[in-house]
Amino acid sequence: MADHNNPDTATLLPEPSRLAKGISDFFRSPAAAIGLIVLLIICCLALFAPWISPQNPYDLMQLDIMDGRLPPGSESMTGLVYQLGTDSQGRDILSGILYGLRTSLLVGVLSAFAAAIIGTTAGLFAAYMGRRTETVIMRLVDLQLSFPTILMALMMLAILGKGVTNVVIALIIAEWATYARTVRATALVEREKEYIEAARMMRLPGWRILFRHLLPNCLAPVIVIATMQVARAIGLEATLSFLGLGASVTEPSLGMLISTGYQYLLTGLYWISFFPGIALLVTIVAINLVGDRLRDVLNPRNAS
Repeated sequence: MADHNNPDTATLLPEPSRLAKGISDFFRSPAAAIGLIVLLIICCLALFAPWISPQNPYDLMQLDIMDGRLPPGSESMTGLVYQLGTDSQGRDILSGILYGLRTSLLVGVLSAFAAAIIGTTAGLFAAYMGRRTETVIMRLVDLQLSFPTILMALMMLAILGKGVTNVVIALIIAEWATYARTVRATALVEREKEYIEAARMMRLPGWRILFRHLLPNCLAPVIVIATMQVARAIGLEATLSFLGLGASVTEPSLGMLISTGYQYLLTGLYWISFFPGIALLVTIVAINLVGDRLRDVLNPRNAS
C-alpha cells in the first residue's frame, strides 16, 4: 500500500493486487467486455489493412472506372469480388473501410493523446503554481470552453486548411482545455495532502513534485476523458470530412467515404455510404462502452 506520509511512495501506481482487481471489475460488465473485444478486432483490421484488403482503394493503378457503383457481391472483370460493392470511382468499399479505420483511429488517438499531455500539464501548473499562473491558464480554459468544440475545430480548419494533419491539430486545440480543468480540480485536492507537504519540506524540485507525485494521482480522470475523447474525435473528424473540411479526397477516412456516397443515397446506391456509416457507428459505440466502464472502475468512490 502506498504511504502518503512518504513523498517517494505517495502515488497511485497500481499494485499487482489492485491491478488484478481493476481488470476483474472491468470484465464484470458484459457490455464492456464485448466493446473491448470489438475494439481490438477493429484495431487489428485497421493495423493490417494493407495486407488483408482486397485492393488499395487509393492506388489509381488498381482502380477501374468500369467497376464503379457495383452492388455488393459483384465481380469485376479481373475476378475480384466486391463484397460490399464499389463507389463511383470503382473503389472497393470494404477496402475503403479498412483503410478509413486506420485514418480515423489515428486521428482519434493522436488528438486525444496530444490534448491530454498539453491539458494535463497546464492543469498541474495551474493548481500547483497558483496566483498569476493559475489565473492566466484558467482564463484561457474558460475562453476555450465558451466555444463549442465543433465550432472551434471549424475555425481552426478555416485557417489551417483541410487535411488529416490539420484536423488533428484543430482537435488538439479544441480539446486540451477539458483536461486542464479536470486535472486542476483534482490537483487542487491532492496538493493539500500530507505527502505534498512532506515533499515541499524536503525542498524537492517543483518539477519532481508535479510529475512524480501530483501527476500519478491525477491520471484516473485523464484516462477516462482520453478514452471518451478518442471516440469523440473520430466522430468530429467524420463530421468535418462530411462537410468537406476534414480529410481530402486522397486521404481515406470513414467520414470521407460517407460524404462520397451521400449524394447517391436517393438513387438507390445505399452501400457507398451505408457500410462506412455502420463501421463508424460500431467503432464509436465500442470505444464508448470501454470508456464508460473505465469511468466506473477508476472512480475512487467505488474503490474498496
